[in-house]
Amino acid sequence: MPRLRISTRDDAPPASKPILDSIYRKLGVVPNFCRLIGSSPAALGAFAAFQEGLSGTLDAKTRERIALAVAQVNGSDYCLSAHSYLATNIAKLSPDEIALNRKGGSKSVKAEAVVNFAAKVADQRGRVGDDDIAAVRLAGYDDAQIVEIVALVAENIFTNYLNEVAKTDIDFPVVRSQPG
Repeated sequence: MPRLRISTRDDAPPASKPILDSIYRKLGVVPNFCRLIGSSPAALGAFAAFQEGLSGTLDAKTRERIALAVAQVNGSDYCLSAHSYLATNIAKLSPDEIALNRKGGSKSVKAEAVVNFAAKVADQRGRVGDDDIAAVRLAGYDDAQIVEIVALVAENIFTNYLNEVAKTDIDFPVVRSQPG
């Protein structure tokens, strides 16, 4: 049972409704976490702008890989469930790749560099070493892309933390960060 109120589209604050409607048009559904964020029009607007701004930076596969790694680091079952679903159905990642991404790895050397870096940023709260920066650069990421990776980590930390605070009901096929 969620600890914070999750509104329906109809009883959401009026300023949140246009953004929730936009999410519905894109996904065909408004996930619980979006309706949760929508209880604050300011938070929903900021989140939507941040997400939209980052949507064209790195490809969908990379964004989902980062989300999976960060959700695993933070133990967010809601976000692991959501991003496992999106990684499978939107980004078209294989189950094996998703499992590797959750561990900070990948079958692809370039993808592994970004996923490993994102997991370290989340786990070490940004306190990565020079060798970590060098590794992601060696894989072909420039400074602007490194900033975007960190921004995606921050975006995912927000949703991980919010869903843990709220104990949001999972409305995707359930994936657990820990067995049991």
